[in-house]
Amino acid sequence: MGSRRVVFAVIAIVLVVGAAVAYVTTVVRGASPAPVAAAGQVDLMFVELADGRSRVEQVKRAEPDARSGTDLTCQRVYQAAGTRVCLKLAGPGPTYAAEVTRDGAVVKTVPLPGIPSRAKVSASGQIVSWTSFVTGDSYSVPGGFSTRTGYFDLRSGAAVESLEHFAATVEGAPLTAQDVNYWGLTVANDDRTFYATLASGGYTWLVKGDLVEKKVTSLRKDAECPSLSPDGTKVAYKKRIGRLGPWDLAVLDLATGEERRLPGTAGVDDQATWLDADTVAFAAVPRDAKLAAIHTAPVDGSADAKVLIKDATSPSPV
Repeated sequence: MGSRRVVFAVIAIVLVVGAAVAYVTTVVRGASPAPVAAAGQVDLMFVELADGRSRVEQVKRAEPDARSGTDLTCQRVYQAAGTRVCLKLAGPGPTYAAEVTRDGAVVKTVPLPGIPSRAKVSASGQIVSWTSFVTGDSYSVPGGFSTRTGYFDLRSGAAVESLEHFAATVEGAPLTAQDVNYWGLTVANDDRTFYATLASGGYTWLVKGDLVEKKVTSLRKDAECPSLSPDGTKVAYKKRIGRLGPWDLAVLDLATGEERRLPGTAGVDDQATWLDADTVAFAAVPRDAKLAAIHTAPVDGSADAKVLIKDATSPSPV
């Protein structure tokens, strides 16, 4: 576990430096916003990586090379049912915030405690969630880092900074450890039930939770960054190949407990996005590239994942 934390700490430092450079570059360039594509002409948005400015672009999945610009700059972006969340630089330091818009108008800006990592919006557009890396917040390594996952409920206007106060039952027993971390929150169609990753003691679990009762229960060990299917029957998550190997994607049928690994997804380090009932998208770095690319994969495992958009991350259906 110590070596994993050291690696994570190095990654966090690199991300902080990169973000600071991106912030300064954006301010200095002061470029005009790119044109926004007309509604109905695109079905996928993402964060471009090629020029280091984290601009949000859009495409038709059927025409992935015909990118169109937006006026957004985000580290992570997600949209559903008229609600969009943009995890973005908020100032020097650097500092970050989750900007939530509804039908194009900003309804809430929530300061983030660290570097943006994951973002989701529930199918109804009512629950917005995020995860960030937090440096200097490790329980076991001085100067290390942990994760912080929060959410915003548009119905009540309540913003919850962290899930760490939720009551957790892991493998049948109450979890009382102090080193609990959550990430990758994904909310069901009832805007109450959710799935997430819980980490403690060097292990991770897929947990099922309740936003109203504020409790979670473990379902499966060694599952990270879950993403619930549109019909709520399956969860896609990343899982290590062997004990110390890279991650690949797996899809769990919640009714039967059957888990299927998806071929061609080795190296994924992302929270998958369901583009439809049969297809997931995710970011990973191809072997012949330096930057991440958005891949798609059929959830029935019938074909290898393939690159859809080069030099891009944070896919979201539009």
